[in-house]
Amino acid sequence: MDPIDAANAKSLDEFVKEYLPASEEWKSWVHPKSKASYQITLQPPKALSISDFDACFNLIHSTSYEHYKNSKNGWKPRSKTNEMKLLDLKYLLIKNDQATVEGFVSFMPTFEDDYPVIYCYEIHLSSALQGTGLGTTLIRMLEAVAEKIPGTEKVMLTCFRSNAKAMAFYEKMGYGKDEFLPPPRILRNGTIVESEYVILSKNIETSRFGGPN
Repeated sequence: MDPIDAANAKSLDEFVKEYLPASEEWKSWVHPKSKASYQITLQPPKALSISDFDACFNLIHSTSYEHYKNSKNGWKPRSKTNEMKLLDLKYLLIKNDQATVEGFVSFMPTFEDDYPVIYCYEIHLSSALQGTGLGTTLIRMLEAVAEKIPGTEKVMLTCFRSNAKAMAFYEKMGYGKDEFLPPPRILRNGTIVESEYVILSKNIETSRFGGPN
């Protein structure tokens, strides 16, 4: 079986055992300022409770609504909720000591233009968790998963060009414009029109047999 298909076919426990760090330390995170403790769990969409799913949706709305609203396609709640339930998605949920979701990453091992990749669909944090280094930790976790799935070439994501803060964060993390980013359109009057979003990626250095170099 193809390694990407094999990864998606694994049970949750198998996925954790094979692709996440062997140490249990990834399951908890401490806020560097408040010293509050947060728990991190991996869940598929179908396992999310209604309250957890709603919390994830509300985080998307609170952090990205303006970018969606000002885009050509606008904010479409039904389309977004359907996307959030894609079968092979995985969620890393960040919960506080009250078991309330305050952040999450959703990602999927998949193929883009026939290349095996880890695609980061969403990464959103509450205001209390922004600027704490947690975003960096979560992205590195996705990169670690990519390194452990044989043949995976890169981690990819999509970001609104208007989201300058996010664009700066990904650039700092080593992400650049992907080679398959749609080229800008040139209008009849010569005006160059770029897309509202940019596809970013970071190559994952793996050996021919799938292990880290």
